[in-house]
Amino acid sequence: MKQYVIGVDFGTLSGRAVLVAIRDGAITASSVWEYAHGVMEQNLPSGKPLPPEWALHHPDDYLEVLEHTIPQLIQLAGVGASDIAAIGVDCTASTVLPVTKDGTPLCFLPEFANEPHAYIHLWKHHAAQSQADRMTDKALELGETWLSAYGGKVSCEGALPKLWQMLEEAPRVYAAAAYWMEAADWLVWRLCGNPMMSACCAGYKYLYCDGYPSEEYFSSLDARLARVIQDKCSLPIAPIYSKAGTMTEDMSHRLGLSPDTAVAVGMIDAHACVPSAGITGPGEMVMILGTSACLMTCGEAYHSVPGCYAVKDGILPGLWGYEGGQNSVGDLFAWMLRNCVPAHVQQAAREQGVSLHDYLSEMASRKKPGESGLLALDWFNGNRSTLMDSGLTGMILGLTLQTAPEDIYRALAEAAAFGARRIIDSFREQGLRVNKLLITGGISQKNSMMMQIYADVLNIPVRVLPSSHGSALGSAIAAATAAGCYGSVGDAIEHMAAKEEKVYIPKPENNKIYGRLYPLYAKLYRLYGQEKNSVMKALLSIKRGETQHTE
Repeated sequence: MKQYVIGVDFGTLSGRAVLVAIRDGAITASSVWEYAHGVMEQNLPSGKPLPPEWALHHPDDYLEVLEHTIPQLIQLAGVGASDIAAIGVDCTASTVLPVTKDGTPLCFLPEFANEPHAYIHLWKHHAAQSQADRMTDKALELGETWLSAYGGKVSCEGALPKLWQMLEEAPRVYAAAAYWMEAADWLVWRLCGNPMMSACCAGYKYLYCDGYPSEEYFSSLDARLARVIQDKCSLPIAPIYSKAGTMTEDMSHRLGLSPDTAVAVGMIDAHACVPSAGITGPGEMVMILGTSACLMTCGEAYHSVPGCYAVKDGILPGLWGYEGGQNSVGDLFAWMLRNCVPAHVQQAAREQGVSLHDYLSEMASRKKPGESGLLALDWFNGNRSTLMDSGLTGMILGLTLQTAPEDIYRALAEAAAFGARRIIDSFREQGLRVNKLLITGGISQKNSMMMQIYADVLNIPVRVLPSSHGSALGSAIAAATAAGCYGSVGDAIEHMAAKEEKVYIPKPENNKIYGRLYPLYAKLYRLYGQEKNSVMKALLSIKRGETQHTE
């Protein structure tokens, strides 16, 4: 009898796989593999430089994750291939790549090896902002009703603005692409041999809302886009938690799995965290904290939330799935540690035998809210929700000659929490309930100071899930459902979801001070994000070498 399923989560910097017991969701073994090429933001493997705001992945890195982590899981757990019922995968999104008719990534072909558009375009590839803006303007002009389901704007992180960018900048690559695929869908194809598009990916990243936008809309953007869906995105759409097929002979041999291993339809990484958190209905929210943040909740009815997405059956069957997000959270601290930590602080951390993160977090936790005199905007990689503008930039206000590194560290943590509160407020303003908050991801496990800040800023108990592999566990739950191990998604969640929680309770004295700081954050939010203040955009224009900027 098969006792286990595998979930594989493809993140921004690495892939992680878990072997999960079907009976109770216990993670029996885990394995992580870092991408050899990392995030390509400066140049291609050949050394060819990339323009600003590009972010690419290499498909080989994803295949290496499968080939290294899955055999290691089997070895670590001491199980046989016949013990494993199914495998599920999830990826960041929209993380997309052009492939040939047989699924070969174009960058694998010699004639496209030095062409940036032939590689995987990562979710944080923001170079398609111009195309996204024009898509939004045209949708507003034509009164396209689907726009409200996407927060009132087309995001440059979506699949279609990136595809239009390819058409405009690299028409030869566009012509050679048989499909423009989400990485999760491509991986499922590689595993089972059946090309399809996940309903999760279609709904959130391809503007599929009871159908795609019309040919008339696309042709009004660019005559060459009239048949873009039929020509580049015409794969059948499959519901999540369903079975895509079984392993191909080739992949079963390469990974050490049985050919009868079921393969689940792929998911977006953040959405996979919802079942792993034990959420089965409305009123509960899960927040995934990593390099970025995603906030997910479900509702029984449709609500249009500014800067957030609403997709029927996109997260859980029978419910509307709502998604908002922040483009940078962990990235904020990574930036600071790379650029803003003086030698004496690094030395102090070494002498104490702790990481810089732990040292700065401990120092920052000694500060009271407001004590640093700093206030930051968390837009170092643009703003996703609720403003949907990658051209916005970060800010730290209140710097003095007495400002210490731990002051900046704490201000960035508070900015991330303030940004999350703005999103949650938007959900509530539109009639969605958020009565319970669960947080997962690496930061939630490693940084208790930050979790307490979230509780104090949001004024709601923060429940931290015990596993740092939330997405991978969610993909494993999807795999178990797809393999028929349980009669429904709800049954699988009930038995397999993470159950233990560490709870951070809001401290009234801290919440009182944040009650004064948050309105100041909101004022900056309006000034630089909503009131057409052109300072950030003008600076970005000068950085790009543009001769003139107009707002």
